[in-house]
Amino acid sequence: MSAEALENLVHTPWAKALGWTLFHSLWEGAVVAIVLAAALFAMRSARGRYAAACLAMLAILAGFVVTFALVMPKSGASPTKIARSIPPAPIGDYRDVTRATEGIDPSDILPWLAPFWIAGVIIFHLRGLAGWIAARRLRNQGVCRAPNIWVERLRRLQETLRLSKPVALMETCLGEVPVVVGWLRPAILVPVGMLAGMPAGQIEAILMHELAHIRRHDYLVNLLQTVVEGFLFYHPAIWWISSVARAERENCCDDLVVAASGNAPEYAAALTALEHNRQAASEAALAATGGHLMKRVRRLLYPLENPRAVLTPVVSAGILTVTAALALVAWQSTPSPQPQPQPELQLAPLPLTSTPAATVSATYIRDIVNDDVVYVITDAERAAFQKLLIDNERKRLVQQLAQNFQSAPLRQSLETPWDKWLNEDVAYIITDEERKAFKSLQTDDERKEFIEQFWLRRDPTPGTVENEFKTEHYRRIAYANAHFGSESSVPGWKTDRGRIYIVFGPPDEIDAHPSGGAYQRPAAEGGGQTTTAPFQDWRYSYIQGIGNDVTIEFVDKDGNGEYHMTKDPSEKDAVRYVRPQ
Repeated sequence: MSAEALENLVHTPWAKALGWTLFHSLWEGAVVAIVLAAALFAMRSARGRYAAACLAMLAILAGFVVTFALVMPKSGASPTKIARSIPPAPIGDYRDVTRATEGIDPSDILPWLAPFWIAGVIIFHLRGLAGWIAARRLRNQGVCRAPNIWVERLRRLQETLRLSKPVALMETCLGEVPVVVGWLRPAILVPVGMLAGMPAGQIEAILMHELAHIRRHDYLVNLLQTVVEGFLFYHPAIWWISSVARAERENCCDDLVVAASGNAPEYAAALTALEHNRQAASEAALAATGGHLMKRVRRLLYPLENPRAVLTPVVSAGILTVTAALALVAWQSTPSPQPQPQPELQLAPLPLTSTPAATVSATYIRDIVNDDVVYVITDAERAAFQKLLIDNERKRLVQQLAQNFQSAPLRQSLETPWDKWLNEDVAYIITDEERKAFKSLQTDDERKEFIEQFWLRRDPTPGTVENEFKTEHYRRIAYANAHFGSESSVPGWKTDRGRIYIVFGPPDEIDAHPSGGAYQRPAAEGGGQTTTAPFQDWRYSYIQGIGNDVTIEFVDKDGNGEYHMTKDPSEKDAVRYVRPQ
């Protein structure tokens, strides 16, 4: 996945909701773990402890699903509408330039957890699938039918445990401990030679243990448990609860064997004999040596011992987890100091004086060769310029106006190049502190050094020849001047569309209605049909500091090409009568 695709994925509403869900599940899981630890401290029955562990896993999973449903934005919500006083974007907020951040906000970090969670879920479920495939391979390869005498004994043991489901008994050369494989068609696989090399009483106890797993449907529960572990792999509480469930599952089967045979020491001896041939079995299969074997043997021989002391570190870890989560919540809820909004540049002409020849109007003519040169001309000169149709003629007139302007008294009223840089080039991206510092400089050398450092601080790739931020910024200014100010006496960078384009870049989508006319209102605007003036809707999939799916509307109420930003959907109406649907 490319970096751009990954960033677009992170900025989706569901990624943000998933990030917050992952965060909230940490303290939710810690609370569930503490409650489970308290329940285990009070209970001694293996069945009760096993049921409590399974319920705890389901509670954490249910909390994850419910939390995601609560924090996920409703699908029917209308796109974000922003007002005329929209704040400038953070410094460096260009789509093709590395973003610069001034602080850490959890709401910006948490959505990045989503792709890592997805990758982890895929990895852990592939791991579980590999275990299931290995278990199927263990049943189908290297196996043979057990002797009839043991098949008959297995049938009698099934009657003792009241298990009516048919169970196959096979010998395998690929395993070293007895295991149960399958749920619909279960089979008990024993190592080759075990049926002939151990006392019959011990073998019957081990087979009864495996039959207890089948009776309790533990194979299916174990597969579901693996799926839950895959979804909540990042949570330490899940792995502890899962280990408790697996240990208590073995204890439940041990209790069934002891209750049916009545000989706990012989069964403990059988488990000890199996330990000599033990190897790690697949998680998708259930072995008689599952869990902590020495604890199981000690539990069988000394059933009155108190197992509660082992819960102390778990409770302590849970308390620490909840404390850390609450601290992060408090940090996130503490309002961070917001930067002061930059003063919006006034859309007004430069202050000019009058000349004896004619009244001077604030008309800006840009040279076709040098787009950065600005001249002020009289009304008569402007009319003459507009009548010219050939570029060479326009160029000669501009050059002549420039020569006449050199000695004109109006030059005193124009801004200096430094003022132009401050009030035009970087008007939307310079901070208040930088503006104040620049105005306090006294010499041109100091101003040159300041401007150089200004761009260097925003360079996403320092040390290279090109400053991508500066290049992209001036490209946006040039585009705004070329596309948003050609039909107006106001230069493009001063228009609302130019300002938004310079600050936030090109929109992801533009819904343009250059002629207005009949318009079917969307449901978010009340529905119905109306007639509108020319308008445009710019949609941004994400704007940092504002949100996702942001729509900015521009309306040309007078039909002269001057689009103004608005937050009122009805402002584009050419008539006030709206015909209902």
